Amino acid sequence: MEHYGMLGIIPPLLAIILALVTKEVIISLTLGILSGTLIIAHGNIFTAITIFTDKVAEMSGDAWNIRILLFCALLGAFVSMLSKTGATKAFGLWASKYLKTKKSILIFTWFFGLIIFIDDYFNSLSVGTVMRPAFDQNKISRAKLAYILDSTAAPVCILAPISTWVVTVMSYIRDSEGFESLNISEFVFFIKMIPYSVYPLLALAFVVLMALVFKDFGPMKRSEDNAQKGKLFDEELYGDCPGNLESSSNDTAKWYDMVIAIVVLIIVCIVMFPVTTYMGLIGKEGIDTFSAAMSSISLNQAFLDTDASKALFYGAVISIIIMYIYYMARRLLNIRSAGNSIIEGIKSMVPALVVLALAWSIGSVIKSSPEDGGLGLAAFLSEAVKGGGFPLWILPAIGYLLGCVIAFSTGTSWGTFAILIPIVIPIANGLAAGNGYTGDALLNILLISVGSVVSGAVFGDHCSPISDTTILSSTGSNCPLLEHVATQIPYAGLVAISSFVGVVVGGITLSPIAALLIGFIVMCILALLAPKFYDRVSLLYKKNISEDSK
Repeated sequence: MEHYGMLGIIPPLLAIILALVTKEVIISLTLGILSGTLIIAHGNIFTAITIFTDKVAEMSGDAWNIRILLFCALLGAFVSMLSKTGATKAFGLWASKYLKTKKSILIFTWFFGLIIFIDDYFNSLSVGTVMRPAFDQNKISRAKLAYILDSTAAPVCILAPISTWVVTVMSYIRDSEGFESLNISEFVFFIKMIPYSVYPLLALAFVVLMALVFKDFGPMKRSEDNAQKGKLFDEELYGDCPGNLESSSNDTAKWYDMVIAIVVLIIVCIVMFPVTTYMGLIGKEGIDTFSAAMSSISLNQAFLDTDASKALFYGAVISIIIMYIYYMARRLLNIRSAGNSIIEGIKSMVPALVVLALAWSIGSVIKSSPEDGGLGLAAFLSEAVKGGGFPLWILPAIGYLLGCVIAFSTGTSWGTFAILIPIVIPIANGLAAGNGYTGDALLNILLISVGSVVSGAVFGDHCSPISDTTILSSTGSNCPLLEHVATQIPYAGLVAISSFVGVVVGGITLSPIAALLIGFIVMCILALLAPKFYDRVSLLYKKNISEDSK
């Protein structure tokens, strides 16, 4: 028995429907897994529960997975320790001395968001806290700040090779049926997928265009006009601000205390990629020293052959140790405050770790063959699409739209990744095989298919009103949540429409350059037309109101 046929669709379908209805990803994934284990157990609830617990334990206990869990937890500790030093506030005061114009403030905030790519929570809260005084002094709306924070949170984290988002996506890619046939690491696949991530790239470009070239439109224009009059946010129309979140203040902290931490984390993690490969060679084929391992393969090959989970985990551990010693020596933290900040940071990551464990488990239930305790959905879908005459070019567009809808409705991209990536990869493999694609052509099909799912999920997470990054961007900027949502959706929606056009072009041409170029052109055209469109809608609305009042 290779698969359970159509029954294998029940777990992901149930998880999707429940996520849309309840907005609770953890409960939805749990019930999705249980529905799958009930099928495997032939309706025996006790057996189904034992299979469920075994699956979660098996996936969480996998060496690769557990290192990813530990990396995420340690990254939370790193972020918490940094925020407690007062370094972020010191950096903001230093930067404000050199930012004198509105455009310079907007571009610097965008660039600041780019370099804080290790975690979206840290991005939204730290950049918002640092840049808010400069926005207020120059009469730029809090809504504009919140928009830039949100546009450089999820879109940046999914593009950077070192972040909690990336290791999560790599784990889903690595465990998907058919990926092993490519004979490349999940890290190399991710790097090659970056140009196919149309929405995140266009979203970042759009922030720059709106800062330097195009005019504001829609609710954002109204917020900007109000800011020029001294009204930085509108609590009367949109409700109360979520709270004035402040980072710790310390007169001893300097701007470089934050820069050093970020640079240390980046450099250490990057160095550990080849080092991990060389360490793994010791004891094999007569290699008994590190220098002998280095001479056995090139540095470039060492990067390609690395185990990303080991490299990132080791990098996080070493970075925390270095910065712990540094902050103690600078007297920005003491033993108690440093220890408490690490504990608080790990606690903050617990919900994300639970989602990860459940996502891995439902992926295992869905894709594993019945002989391995799964439903074999990947094998079923692969068989179905091979002879179904399914048009290959439309797959990326479908994946993109599903990613948009699921992530927007549930407020999470991680759950969307968990549901869609294990399904899209075997489908793409089946379609490619049915059309005779091999080698680079097969790789490009998988890249555009997964990249489109990721793009859609990032859009949904970017502007969903129940997304954690949306809420944290509102909190970091001290902007009413509903004002942030109302002002951001027209901008994000414009980029999403442009990205969809680009994804369709990418599906037809299998060219990331064509997808990005067409998407960018469409985005610029829509940005030029949008102010006139909103002005016309506003005039019609005012005219109707005037006539009704008469």
